[in-house]
Amino acid sequence: MTEDVPVRIRPAIAALPPYKQGKQAEPGTFKLSSNENPYEPLPSVVESLRETVGVNRYPDASASRLRHRLAERFGVLPDEVHIGAGSVAILSQLMLAASGPGDEVVYAWRSFEAYPGLVLIAGATPVEVPLTPDARHDLDAMAAAVTERTRAIIVCSPNNPTGPIVTQAEFEAFLDKVPADLLVILDEAYAEFVTDPDAVDGLIKLGRADHPNVVVLRTFSKAFGLAGLRVGYAIGHRRILDAARSTAVPLSVTAQSEEAALASLDAEAELLARVHVIAERRDRLAAGLRAQGWRVPTAQGNFVWLATRDETMDAAARFEAGGCIVRPFAGDGIRVSVGEEESVEKILQIATSIVEALPEGHSGRALA
Repeated sequence: MTEDVPVRIRPAIAALPPYKQGKQAEPGTFKLSSNENPYEPLPSVVESLRETVGVNRYPDASASRLRHRLAERFGVLPDEVHIGAGSVAILSQLMLAASGPGDEVVYAWRSFEAYPGLVLIAGATPVEVPLTPDARHDLDAMAAAVTERTRAIIVCSPNNPTGPIVTQAEFEAFLDKVPADLLVILDEAYAEFVTDPDAVDGLIKLGRADHPNVVVLRTFSKAFGLAGLRVGYAIGHRRILDAARSTAVPLSVTAQSEEAALASLDAEAELLARVHVIAERRDRLAAGLRAQGWRVPTAQGNFVWLATRDETMDAAARFEAGGCIVRPFAGDGIRVSVGEEESVEKILQIATSIVEALPEGHSGRALA
């Protein structure tokens, strides 16, 4: 693994493939590979960026205005809010703070593809717990996987890339089963797209005083459409977030990111109206795929999941040939982001020929 590396690199890192983002789209095709918001930023957000041109100065290292704004919004202290360059950056910081060589981190699989790498970079051992047959977290199995070496558990709701949520009741029952001093990270990057009233809501319903070991992650990349500016946040106990702050790369959240996030909060009602359109489009896309014979898990993010298994790469190539760039996970399935309205019919046109070619009994096909 390290034969062609000119310096001494940790073997686990040398063997670790770099993070692979969704494939870019050529002109005239739909990019449905990265769970991006298809809408352009609001004019008010763009204007806020035009007014933030002092790039010769360092930003506020703690993004204090945004921290105070979010603290007021969620009824917590400013020190119970942490801002990072996307929620994945904060997740990395938490892995470094909580785990190291000899430790374990438990998460469901398949879930967000960055989890294994972040755990390995921290020097810890990933413990992957298979999803249930309907592509949901098996929280009982995750609780049973906890050992004396476990230092953190990651719960992703809605689960990326499969789509289902964890319910509030399930999550609270899960917390009762795991040690109170075990870090539980609730990754809610797609929370704003959720329409299921039973879904866990880590920032509203979860009593932080009752569960100080829980840290909730959210982002401005998805629903708020700021993916290119990289700004996310965590809500949790001050001392846990202090540990994350200690591992952070200084000054990684730009002034432009903070300004755009604040402007987005000012325009939240308008942005959430767009989210409602995307959620309705998602439900329509999922229903159309099911009508074709696909077995589509309950979709609560801004994407749908097709369990194409061994046919994944061939199916992804057929989508691309038809003008839709999707996200394949070789051997598992395809994640299709909800994009422009015009993309829905095109996805359905391509998908119908793919599902018809899947063999009987295939996991991607609906049960007869």
